[in-house]
This record gives sequence, structure tokens and C-alpha cells, in this order.
Amino acid sequence: MQFKTLNNGLEIPQLGFGVWKIPDEEAKNAVEQALEAGYRLIDTAKIYRNEVGVGKALAASTVPREDLFITTKLWNADQGYENTLQAFDESLEKLGLDYVDLYLIHWPTPMFDTYVETYKALETIYKDGRAKAIGVCNFDIEHLQRIINECEVMPSVNQVECHPYLQQTELKAFCKEHGILFEAYSPLMNGTKVLQDPVIQEIANQYGKTPAQVILRWHLQTDVVAIPKTVTPSRMDENINVFDFELSDTDLDKIATLERNKRHNAVPSLFDMR
Repeated sequence: MQFKTLNNGLEIPQLGFGVWKIPDEEAKNAVEQALEAGYRLIDTAKIYRNEVGVGKALAASTVPREDLFITTKLWNADQGYENTLQAFDESLEKLGLDYVDLYLIHWPTPMFDTYVETYKALETIYKDGRAKAIGVCNFDIEHLQRIINECEVMPSVNQVECHPYLQQTELKAFCKEHGILFEAYSPLMNGTKVLQDPVIQEIANQYGKTPAQVILRWHLQTDVVAIPKTVTPSRMDENINVFDFELSDTDLDKIATLERNKRHNAVPSLFDMR
């Protein structure tokens, strides 16, 4: 495993395991298999409705708590200072933990204009030591800039959709400039067309790797933390087996040409679901 260092000194594994769309009753088994495969970063959220299942897997695990990196996220309906504090307590209880390693605002929902107030509640949670780091998810530059201007603690992480068809170059540069770690969800575009891209397949054949492994390696070499999701043990093993080869500069240049600004998920500035 490779690690990145957050702006507060905390280390985060560069490859993690996401549990989006895994039902609660299946989450325990999936997370147990992920931990057995070597994953130590587990990424969940209140809206995934599987924090209880994740917590059961953590409770049953023999991996020391200090070796785990657990992320969860605040849902949109819980935004606002007091609501956030209550929602965090509920997530912590469901996970069965004394603290999480990273707590994120799931979406900015700028039409409601509560994310700055919400982030100030995250600052309180951080200062109390119940989240070792705090950050945001699906924040564009304009949303990040408000947090930077109006809050005290720089976000440690911005987790957004990113893959070769949506490379987020400008947002990556902004995050790097401000010391905010860039984290990719849907790093394989949810297993859709990017895996069949001829450029990706050509590079995969060159290294004797799968297209998914090439894309995950691309994320690692562009300083991105990636959290692929799968419930298939063989794919868990495939996804984590990306530390024994390195893409060349030519490979990286080829992947850079695949940018299509193509999203598989919602547009952050327009997403208003609560």
C-alpha cells in the first residue's frame, strides 16, 4: 500500500474500498473480505444506509483500529450546525466507533446555502478529536473558496467523481495549490465505457494488467486517492494489485488525451436532493 499525507499530518491509504450501493445486510461480509484482501481505507456515508453493517465488520476484525482509516459523510438533509452535530453522533454510534478518521460534507447543495455553517460544525467535531480529519465531497472551486474564506480549518480532502473521461484538471490544480488532497469516487466510471476504451486496453495489454488496474495506477501516479467499489472478491484482489508496475510518461500522456468532461454522476452545483 502507498500512503498520502493530509495537510494536518495524518496518513491516508492511497487506495481504499467504497461501499456505495452495498445493502446493509451485505456490508459486513463485503468489508470483511476487503480487509482480508488488504484494504485499510473504508469509505461509507449516512445515505448509503450501511454504516451498521460496516461497523459490524470493523468490530469483528482483528486489524488494529489505528491501522484502519474510516470515512463517513454527512447527508444533505442533516446540514446546519446543530443538525450536523447530531447526525455525526448517529453515524458514530452506527459504526460503533469512538472516532472516524475522516468526516465529509457529502454535497454542497448551494441552493440551500448551508454548507459553510455545516462545515463550522465539522470544525467543532475535529477540534474535539472525534474526527481526525475533515473535508468535503463534490465541492467545486467556488464552494471550496467560500470554505477557505469563511472557515478556520482547511479541508483535508475533496472527494469527487474522477476517471479518465472526467479528469478534473482545474479542480485538481486548485486542491493541490491549497493543500487539499484529491480523492476520486467512481474511479473506474462505475465499470462503464472507460474500461473498454482502446487506449486503456492497449496500455493494459502492454503491462499484462487489466484495464481497471491501469486506471487505478493512473490515479495513484497523479497523486489521487481512489476508492473503487466491488462486492466480488476476485475484483477486490484485482483492484489492490496495482503496486507492482508503473505507467510511463508516455502512458500518462495518452490517458490525458481521453478527457471528455463526461460525468456518470450528478453535477455538484445542481444537485439539490435532500
